Amino acid sequence: MKLFKNQWSNIIIAVIILAMIIPGTRKPIQIFVNKLLAFSPSVTSEEERESLVDYKWVLEKNNKDRLEFVDLKNKVVLVNFWATWCPPCIAEMPSFELLYRDYKDKVEFLFVSSEDHETVRGFLNRKNYSLPAYRPLSEAPDPLNGNTLPTTFLINKDGAIVIKKIGAADWNSESLRKTIDKLLLEEFSEK
Repeated sequence: MKLFKNQWSNIIIAVIILAMIIPGTRKPIQIFVNKLLAFSPSVTSEEERESLVDYKWVLEKNNKDRLEFVDLKNKVVLVNFWATWCPPCIAEMPSFELLYRDYKDKVEFLFVSSEDHETVRGFLNRKNYSLPAYRPLSEAPDPLNGNTLPTTFLINKDGAIVIKKIGAADWNSESLRKTIDKLLLEEFSEK
């Protein structure tokens, strides 16, 4: 009996490894772990904030409407680079959906994926998400870099990147909401 008790940890580790090897269980486990480890993103100090070099960026919405990024100048903008096959991206989507529902009329949300519109639309419909999805038609302006998925930027009205988060996060946290509320109250300053 004592021998069996000592083997429990080995059995649990073996089951976890086996679950990670089997393709059908790997993705749900990765999503679960990412949700478990997702914390509220931290705000970059004012001294360390990067600013957009320019606003030359063209995006195409899922309904084929074009968006010129320059039209979002002087607004609070949240840009998320993601993909439907990316477990950390999928893990943070529920928190984005909750945030979007409350701030969609105040903040410009851009969920940018290089995947075709049908794939993205199918994913969003299956999950009952109302997030606005875009596909880039040109390269994103510096310093927006979405090479690692997910990568999210919260940009203030002056074009400064207030939050740059690589990896999954809890985007519906109270601290993030306070940050957004503060950004919405700030006036645009001509620098």
